[in-house]
Amino acid sequence: MFIRSAMVGFGHYLPPKILTNDDLSQMVETNDEWIRTRTGIAVRHIAEAETTSAVAGKAVENAIKNAGLTPQDVDLLILATVTPDNTTPATSVLIARNLGFRAGVPAFDISAACSGFVYALTLADNMIRLGQVKTAVVVGAECLSKIVDWTDRNTCVLFGDGAGAVVLQAVKGNGTADDTGVLSTCIYADGNQYEHLKTTGGVSTTQNSGFVQMNGKEVFKHAVVSLAEAAETAMQKAHISKEDVNWLIPHQANIRIIESVGERLSIAQEKVIVTVDHHGNTSAASIPLALSENMEQKRLHKGDVVVLTAMGAGFTWGGAVVRL
Repeated sequence: MFIRSAMVGFGHYLPPKILTNDDLSQMVETNDEWIRTRTGIAVRHIAEAETTSAVAGKAVENAIKNAGLTPQDVDLLILATVTPDNTTPATSVLIARNLGFRAGVPAFDISAACSGFVYALTLADNMIRLGQVKTAVVVGAECLSKIVDWTDRNTCVLFGDGAGAVVLQAVKGNGTADDTGVLSTCIYADGNQYEHLKTTGGVSTTQNSGFVQMNGKEVFKHAVVSLAEAAETAMQKAHISKEDVNWLIPHQANIRIIESVGERLSIAQEKVIVTVDHHGNTSAASIPLALSENMEQKRLHKGDVVVLTAMGAGFTWGGAVVRL
């Protein structure tokens, strides 16, 4: 018997406040056309009084309900974020407490920036396949508005807040590409690229979070190659071809990057999911947000083969193939 991790529930949450490009033009020297042309972003959601635990908690709650389960059924919670409520304890522990998870259920955060969801999915999938847990929740959530310098027009136009979550459950498979669930994952990092995308502060350096700082040209150059290569590797490991792919969901950072990755993989643009226009870059939340939103809209269907790929600060990157 071969154990797979099936995605049985999806949930997401976006804070109610919407920040448009015209709003941003009142804050920094920019305009709607400039932002849309270079990024593809029209609006983004901003968490005002809400914390990451609150935003993530709503996505987790929605995913558990969507799966037809209760918090008492969950055996594991992993949160991917770079904007935790507190330096310690882990924000996932607070989410588990607030939602009424059983005492003793493991919960932890991981920090892999925009690749965080793929990293967390990899960990949860491994634990399910090893038989350590049967039901896991993986959530990506960010309140990036808290670490954005709103006077820096090169970065403040890019980011948004939100959360997306999936519920994974152990199912029996044959160990082939026809199985339901996570068919493959791959994750990577290269610390030599550390300086290109980071915050200006941290606990052990400046005793504060600092603001996001980015070398856009270097990020773009590495993103297209890394996203495409991670997707290709995940597809090879899953023993599927590009013809088998129903949907590609790349990290939602920039429309130019998204389109370039699709072209590099020879996947038609109509098969590439785009949410960056109304979410902005939500880092670890971007892929699960796109998954949940498109499942809710019935654009994605059970049995579809979906390729996920992400790259973020670190640099970290990774890919996954899932049959829904």
